[in-house]
Amino acid sequence: MGAQDTICALASGTLPSALAVVRVSGPAVYAIGAQLLAEGLPPARRGTLAKFQDADGNLIDEGIVLFFPAPNSYTGEDTLELFLHGGPAVVEHALRALTDLEGVRLAEPGEFTRRAFEAGKLDLTQAEGVADLIEAETLGQKSQALRQLTGGLSDIYAGWRDELMYLLALVEVMVDFPDEGDVSADADAPVRERLDALIREVTAALGEGWVGERIRDGFRIAIIGAPNAGKSTLLNRLAGREAAIVTSRPGTTRDVIEIRRVLGGQVVWIADTAGLRETEDEIEAEGIRRAKMTADDADLCLLLVDGSDLPSAPPPLPWPEPKGMVVVNKADALTQMPGWASHIISAKEGSGMERLEADLEARIRSFAGSVEAPAITRARHREKLGRGLAALTSARDALDSGLGHELVAEDLRLAIREMQSILGQIGVEDVLGAVFSRFCIGK
Repeated sequence: MGAQDTICALASGTLPSALAVVRVSGPAVYAIGAQLLAEGLPPARRGTLAKFQDADGNLIDEGIVLFFPAPNSYTGEDTLELFLHGGPAVVEHALRALTDLEGVRLAEPGEFTRRAFEAGKLDLTQAEGVADLIEAETLGQKSQALRQLTGGLSDIYAGWRDELMYLLALVEVMVDFPDEGDVSADADAPVRERLDALIREVTAALGEGWVGERIRDGFRIAIIGAPNAGKSTLLNRLAGREAAIVTSRPGTTRDVIEIRRVLGGQVVWIADTAGLRETEDEIEAEGIRRAKMTADDADLCLLLVDGSDLPSAPPPLPWPEPKGMVVVNKADALTQMPGWASHIISAKEGSGMERLEADLEARIRSFAGSVEAPAITRARHREKLGRGLAALTSARDALDSGLGHELVAEDLRLAIREMQSILGQIGVEDVLGAVFSRFCIGK
């Protein structure tokens, strides 16, 4: 990416459409206004009807033009937005006319937002919030992305960083002036107290952070049970289509089959798994191994029991509530009603399904609302917070062991570095490409 290039791209949706927005950002905006806008650049931040033409004077379209002079724009650079008719030929002509000018090229994915980040308009967590907002499919995802975009996560991470900076300053005084009378013998006490409080906060955030990631990526439900319990039939019923093959032959399902639903306002991935039993078949055994892994990683597991072969006692559930629930299938084959079942259904006929789905929705809503927003939304944050927590713990141990304030200070610096890298303030070159490459071109 050339920092001095002027970039342009379609910033609106798929063509054809009623309107198309072409965004331009960079030092050539004034030249573009002089050469391609018949009336020149309009007044700043005022929508103006204008004729847009190519370098040969051929009319491209007539539409609304908005001009945002630096630094008061999304990217912090001079920015032009052209609201044109949304025909493919119109947009193609407009982009060709722009890129024919010297120093103007098509934007790479995420380049507008990357320039906003580099200009200090957004930190890295806010930039990730932009990407999440664009991709949001549910109100839960949208709300979380907006909280992140407007600085909800940034405020938390920045607050922790500022607290660490204060602690480091206190420790540095002890390093620089160990024999001064101004440093009392009990000077470690406030450092230890505030360090312990910070460790508790970060630990709590890491403990509940999976919820934010699940809201963003989707909660997971696994259907498990013995062969022929009706797992694939239940998956098809929940999907509303024939997503999995259903036969009377045990072991038909040998791999994990997933469908996507929206339940309780959240994206949910529901997995059908191989029947759990002892087998010497190598392929089926691999399917069973994957089934167990899927169940371990799931937020909710439905242990499906065959009602035509009902056990005398409830089957052992590997997971406590609220993760595990027992569902008895084939209600029409029951000779007695098991009081230990969470639900009794007929996946084939549909009886009991309305109540089961309502329960699933309620549980997903409960999971999503189990922590106060904003929560950790990405594995990148979790990884860096984990390393920061390790540095904090090491600093406290060094303080308690009397190993020297120099070691405490070094651990605090490491923790600060991790907090700053989450925000994109230091050492982030290795993650910038990965973050912004996922954006659409016009962002």
